[in-house]
Amino acid sequence: MLRLIDRVARQRPAIAQGLLVVALIVPTQGFAAASCEARSGATRVNVVELYTSEGCSSCPPADRWFSTLASDTQGANPVLPLAFHVTYWDRLGWADRFARPAYTERQYSVAASIGAAVVYTPQVIVNGVDWRSWPRLPRATAAPDVEVQLSRDGDTFTARIKRHDGSSITQPISGYWAMLEDGHQTQVRAGENSGATLRHDHVVSAYQPVGTWPAASEQQWQWRPQQSKPESTSGSANARQVAFVVVDAKTQKPLQAVALGC
Repeated sequence: MLRLIDRVARQRPAIAQGLLVVALIVPTQGFAAASCEARSGATRVNVVELYTSEGCSSCPPADRWFSTLASDTQGANPVLPLAFHVTYWDRLGWADRFARPAYTERQYSVAASIGAAVVYTPQVIVNGVDWRSWPRLPRATAAPDVEVQLSRDGDTFTARIKRHDGSSITQPISGYWAMLEDGHQTQVRAGENSGATLRHDHVVSAYQPVGTWPAASEQQWQWRPQQSKPESTSGSANARQVAFVVVDAKTQKPLQAVALGC
């Protein structure tokens, strides 16, 4: 079946309604009970967003490709893959257990910010651009405008952001938290993918935007997710990372990102 395409102009529930639910169910099990930190590197991270659904027959090839990407925000060619499962396929026969209204709202918001008339699945957004050339990705070469330090102390995650030395960025900036999980599998029993076993990596299991602040000022944000039992599908707790992404507050284009897996 053709990809499901929906008009950006359609009305959706307020994004805050979905965010509240997500924030309350964030699991923190699977992380070592220790302090650790990571810092952004000298190159701007390629932030790769995949909008997908278990109910979409054209999505499994994109999901398989996404699983080949390594989440590495500090390497020579840094990449942060984020798989957002959307809800608008749920009404067509199979409810995706990873889908959240907040992720659907994010897809619409990003599409509006880049001037796209429609959203669809699978849709790949790279650094705020509708990227139809996957599986090829651009090489990360841009110098960062901001620096990010991400740390964990017990159950509390802290992001510290400041303007990079020498940067002339002046526009307001914002950001968001995301928790990612690898190694999930689903046996689909209905809908377009009925009978298929789907594997998912880099699944966004929680997402929390933060406020806006002037680029010239240093900012700190903390996140303390509530604990709940992880929904493992591989016989053990799924590998997890927490990431913080800094974006241009107006265009929503990523400026820098860092991920922490400890």
